[in-house]
Amino acid sequence: MTWGYEAGRVYNRTNDIHGRFKGEGSRQSGIITFATHPVVVIISGKTGIAHGYADRWRTDGAFEYFGAGQIGDMVMLRGNRAIADHSADGKSLLLFFDTGNGLRFHGEMVCEGYHIERAPDQNGDKRDAIVFELRDLEAVAIKAVDADLPTDVSLDELRKRALAAVETPTSTSESKARTVYQRSRDVRAYVLARANGVCEGCEKEAPFIRVDGTPYLEPHHLRRISDGGPDDPRFVIGICPNCHRQVHHGIDGVEYNTALLKKMKSIEPTT
Repeated sequence: MTWGYEAGRVYNRTNDIHGRFKGEGSRQSGIITFATHPVVVIISGKTGIAHGYADRWRTDGAFEYFGAGQIGDMVMLRGNRAIADHSADGKSLLLFFDTGNGLRFHGEMVCEGYHIERAPDQNGDKRDAIVFELRDLEAVAIKAVDADLPTDVSLDELRKRALAAVETPTSTSESKARTVYQRSRDVRAYVLARANGVCEGCEKEAPFIRVDGTPYLEPHHLRRISDGGPDDPRFVIGICPNCHRQVHHGIDGVEYNTALLKKMKSIEPTT
């Protein structure tokens, strides 16, 4: 479940999306942002073709989602900017497909980058369209966790790579050169190296050693509902499995997460 939504289930837009988020968000737009909730909802459907939107899956598993703007060149403002910056802003990006009888929830996504392509607008005139390149968050998280971590890189260099992970790629060539998988791995590598085998929550040593000889800790994203995906390393903490489960499943999980967020100010200053 992500934000209370189950993959594959069909929901009513008015009741299950706007109603769930206190009536916030545009009722017409395919990109919905909310004033008081860290989430961005995007809706894809066949009806968008009439307005010049040709969303599609790529063979490599990425989903190409056309930005907002029915007439003329698309611009990186409002909803489009919300998609591009969702990770840096600590907001979940949720993808729904319009079935004609409701919105089917696909899952949480991560914006890997975007490119510009010539495509017709609502009037049939050619224009510059922003096409976002999205990945399933779960796939990103699994691949990042399975990846080998660097062992011959300084902590300062790891930090530079991790901070670069929150920067939104500005071109197709840049996004290909530095994929969302690599950015997620860079955040994880730095956070675990910074913790240096000691839980940054309870301050106890890692409970066991991995088969590769490194201490076992888990990165926890303090600003996000879901774990995984690139995020600002200043809001990711390296904690033991016990602390991690406490945050997600403990009766005091919310309070503990708040305490960890305050603690991060001394672990990784935000300025």
